[in-house]
Parts: sequence; structure tokens; C-alpha cells
Amino acid sequence: MTATPPPRISRFPVPEIGQLPDDIRERILAVQERAGFVPNVFLVLAHRPDEFRAFFAYHDALMDKPGNLSKAEREMIVVATSNANQCHYCVIAHGAILRVRAKNPLLADQVAINYRKADISPRQKAMLDFAMKASTQAHAIDDEDFAILQRHGFDQEDAWDIAAIAAFFGLSNRMANLTGMRPNDEFYGLGR
Repeated sequence: MTATPPPRISRFPVPEIGQLPDDIRERILAVQERAGFVPNVFLVLAHRPDEFRAFFAYHDALMDKPGNLSKAEREMIVVATSNANQCHYCVIAHGAILRVRAKNPLLADQVAINYRKADISPRQKAMLDFAMKASTQAHAIDDEDFAILQRHGFDQEDAWDIAAIAAFFGLSNRMANLTGMRPNDEFYGLGR
């Protein structure tokens, strides 16, 4: 019987971990140590080391910083906007992270399908409304959008963070779709 080859994770060459520059290899191995597997985004983007470094530096600056947005709320933004951009990889991968960070196995699915009907607070709905507008209609953002956020306890710096996460993951969504990036099977069960 012939074994089925593993599914392709990218349309582009995927480097072997052992062949990567030391800093990238160390980062990937650290992620593997924490998660128990290597998320395919690390392997796919390692195709271009300088861009890998820039991508993850900006990712970390947006997603790991302290502030008025919780880590779960940051993931909500990723999941909702990634769904709008039809990014299979990011909805699955960040949906898993959202389930873990929110400690709620249903929330990520609700946000991915239709955040307007999800079990979230009015504050979080306002946050996601703004993120979606930044993601799909940034040209239409006006002062009233900022006023709505302010009424829900967000300041201008929070608005920047919300929009920057939506914009950054717009790039991520497009690259994931371009490369044909496949979500790791491990993501589907996380946090359930």
C-alpha cells in the first residue's frame, strides 16, 4: 500500500528548519516547544528570511503589547477580519488562539461566522465594527467612528491598535491566500 504524501502547505518552496538562519530557526523551535508543533505560517514565511523577521516583529509589536485591549480581544479582531478576507488559515489558526485566550470553546466560531450575533459585550462589538471598517472600508472612517469607540471606553491609541491589527492581518490574509497556506490539523482541536 502506498502512503499518501502529506498535504502541501504552500505554493512556494518551504525551507528545512535546519537550513534556516540561526535566529529564525531558534524562534521556530521555541514556538514548537511551547505549542507542541510548528504552525505552518512560520515555515511558509521562512521562504524569505528578511520578510519573516519584519512580519513577526510587527506581529509581536501589535499582538503582545500591554494596553486596553486584552489578548483575546486582539484575537477577536484577527478572526473577524480574517473571515471578511476569506482567509482559511488565519480564521482556523487564530480561532484556536482565541478559544485558548478567551477560555471559551464557542466564541471563536461565533466571531468567525458573524461577530454581530456572537456572545460578546457591546464594547467588543464596537471594537469589531471599527476593525471591520478599517479592514474593508478604511476610506470611510470618520470622526463619528472614533466617537463611538470613545463612548465604549477606547481612546485614540486603542483605535490605532484596532486598525493596525486589522490592517496587518489584511496583509497576512493576502499572503496566506497567495501561498495556499494550509492550517495545521492541530489547530482544529485547540481550546475545545
